[in-house]
Amino acid sequence: MGILDEGEWLVATAGHEARVDALTAAHRVRRADGRKHPVEDFLFTYYGWTSGRLRRWHPGAGVGLAGAGSAPHRGWRFYRVEGDVVTVDLAAFLDARGDTVRFVRDLLTQTASRPGRFGCFGLHEWAMVYRLPQSDVRHAAWPLRLGPDGTDAVVETHQIACSHFDAYRFFTPDAAPRNLLAPTRASQAAYEQPGCLHAGMDLYKWAIKLSPAVGSDLAADAFELARDIRELDMRASPYDLRELGYEPVPIETAEGKARYVEEQRGVSERSQALRSRLIAAIDQVAVPMRSADALD
Repeated sequence: MGILDEGEWLVATAGHEARVDALTAAHRVRRADGRKHPVEDFLFTYYGWTSGRLRRWHPGAGVGLAGAGSAPHRGWRFYRVEGDVVTVDLAAFLDARGDTVRFVRDLLTQTASRPGRFGCFGLHEWAMVYRLPQSDVRHAAWPLRLGPDGTDAVVETHQIACSHFDAYRFFTPDAAPRNLLAPTRASQAAYEQPGCLHAGMDLYKWAIKLSPAVGSDLAADAFELARDIRELDMRASPYDLRELGYEPVPIETAEGKARYVEEQRGVSERSQALRSRLIAAIDQVAVPMRSADALD
């Protein structure tokens, strides 16, 4: 086990807090003012991890912090104190979350092993509003760029092939039968592939679910990647968000499709690199790995 002296972990803590403060500043201002944001709020509402929790620095498994009396970690869940050192209590963590650890590793390794598919063009967001009145769409305060009829026409003239269950499950009843695939929670590991934007965003979910055994540096990197992916996701969506500074990626055109695929490939490469880091971090936990039932 590596041990950081008090000066070292105080510097690491301050650096992480400053980074997260910068990444979440606009969100925290909006939250204080009671203002919603159709793009950035997703990372906090869907994944259920507050900016305050993201700000909390964890060194990760296998790293001890000297000066336990000064370290706030001594009072946090899944930590233990031995003499003057506080460290992640792996036995307690694995007892509580061992199945999650095994499931996530199985999902990530299967996803990483497949070639990315780059022909979906972000149509999942269009399928989520298909044949709905404006008042019923998720972001009802924001207009559809092509209007209801134009949006429905895009869905009807394209082949939808969404492989991600947590996107597919939000398709409207009329859109779901149009999907080439029928992913389920049970088949999640068999369907996910590294070209999928949502699979890339979910790396943030897995990093925070495995906290504190997975360190905060990786979680912050995953948050930053998820924020960038979410922006592309919504720029390619049917919503008109130009008022917020988001130029659309018009996937209904050949030019827009080409631009989407180019940006999709870029975030897929970043996702694969982060996926490998997360698998390596899980392997440091040293729990026997086996397939587990899929978890919500």
